[in-house]
Order: sequence, then C-alpha cells, then structure tokens
Amino acid sequence: MVARAPRKRMYRTMQGRMVDIEKLRTANESVQAVGNMKVNARGDVLGAGGQVVTSKETVIKKYYEQPKGMASDTVVSKPMPAPKKDLPKQVTKPTPIASKPAPKKTTAPQSKKKGIDAALDGLE
Repeated sequence: MVARAPRKRMYRTMQGRMVDIEKLRTANESVQAVGNMKVNARGDVLGAGGQVVTSKETVIKKYYEQPKGMASDTVVSKPMPAPKKDLPKQVTKPTPIASKPAPKKTTAPQSKKKGIDAALDGLE
C-alpha cells in the first residue's frame, strides 16, 4: 500500500479565493504578535527592538520542569498581631422607660348590612 502525501489545508474565503493557512503561518512566524505579551507569532519571547531573547522551546522546557501542585514541606507562619489596647469604656445606666397603659379595645357597632351594601353605605 502506498502512503499518500499530506493534503494542504486550503480554505475558501467569502469572496471565493483559496488561502493556504499553513503557508501564511510559516511566512509570518517572526512577526511580533498583537497584544502586550512581547512574543512573536511562533511563541519566542522578544526583547528590545524585536530581538529573540528566549526561544519557544526554552520557555516550554522551563514550564514543564517546574513541579506544579506539590505541597510545601516548610511551614510558613505569620507573626501574631500585637493586641490592641482597649480604652476604658464608659458605662451608662439605662434610663427607665415609663410604661403606658395598654389602650382599651373598642368595638364598632355592627350594622345589619352585608356585602356591597355595607361597603357603599357612607359613599352617598
């Protein structure tokens, strides 16, 4: 069986033109990427004047060498804050509240009218 050559990824634009994305990507590897990360399109860290300071391979290698998510054996203790000096509080005596007698319950005279007639009684 004969192996086939890899197909190029060609995309059709809205205007009907054919574009090879991989060719565009390789042609613009050294162009500075848009944003504030100071990297080129390939992923190399750039310095002053657009010069490559750290290559992509070095950045990736450094990232994977660092252990992630491991608990530290050393105990980090925070110093205890100094206690605050409390000022002496002034104690005030509560003033007695004069109790008022409870109001007497009064009942309104009951009318013999019910329903709508009772509601419309005083509206005339």
